[in-house]
Amino acid sequence: MGGGTPLRYLESIRADYPISLHGTGLSLGSAEGLDRVHLERVRRVVERIAPGLVSEHLSWSVVGGIYLADLLPLPMTEEALKVVCRNIDQVQTHLKRRILIENPSTYLQFRHSTIPEWEFLVAVIERTGCGILCDVNNIYVSACNHGWQASAYLAALPRTAVCEIHLAGHTVRQLDNGRTLRIDDHGSRVVPEVWKLYAEALAHFGPVPTLIEWDTNVPPLTVLLDEAARAAVFLDEVEYGTNCADAA
Repeated sequence: MGGGTPLRYLESIRADYPISLHGTGLSLGSAEGLDRVHLERVRRVVERIAPGLVSEHLSWSVVGGIYLADLLPLPMTEEALKVVCRNIDQVQTHLKRRILIENPSTYLQFRHSTIPEWEFLVAVIERTGCGILCDVNNIYVSACNHGWQASAYLAALPRTAVCEIHLAGHTVRQLDNGRTLRIDDHGSRVVPEVWKLYAEALAHFGPVPTLIEWDTNVPPLTVLLDEAARAAVFLDEVEYGTNCADAA
């Protein structure tokens, strides 16, 4: 789920990886175009801190100049694809650098969507030259909510395009109609199924800089460090061939 300040500084779990700047307010899916004032603020922050990676979400959150309190889903259509690519091109031109696009967590699908989400994301990469911030938890949450195959989604992403990975916990809710809904709230430990998917991601993409997001129900520091240590074990397995069979 979205929310919070438009910009957040994110530091990866390993000191040898670059600092990244993660945005939540550019609204790349807005048909009315980008907020040029906000984009210029982002440019000044990028210039000041010189992050190794800059990323944003495949979503929209602004309409009529009003910022909404969430990262809202897009219809997966050719029209929306053109809008997203136009906005990403504008961002990359203004920042004079490549950005990463994060796959969303979603709870509904538009009936008129014609492009599978993973194909939509790949098309964005091919048309704009941007990279991917692969949120493994988001893939798992959306796959469970919509009946997709999480592993197939992951495998569809180009190996060389993924430059950062996110992990997080999520909440499971039972709805009145008997359905189960998973909500990406960043408020608990990473579940075993997401750790397993993370291992698949590293096998596919290599040892990519990884961040664990936890910004609701924040626990003691020892819990956060334990989650980071688990991710580090998986990364070591990829880099050095150590055994991480028990990490999950």
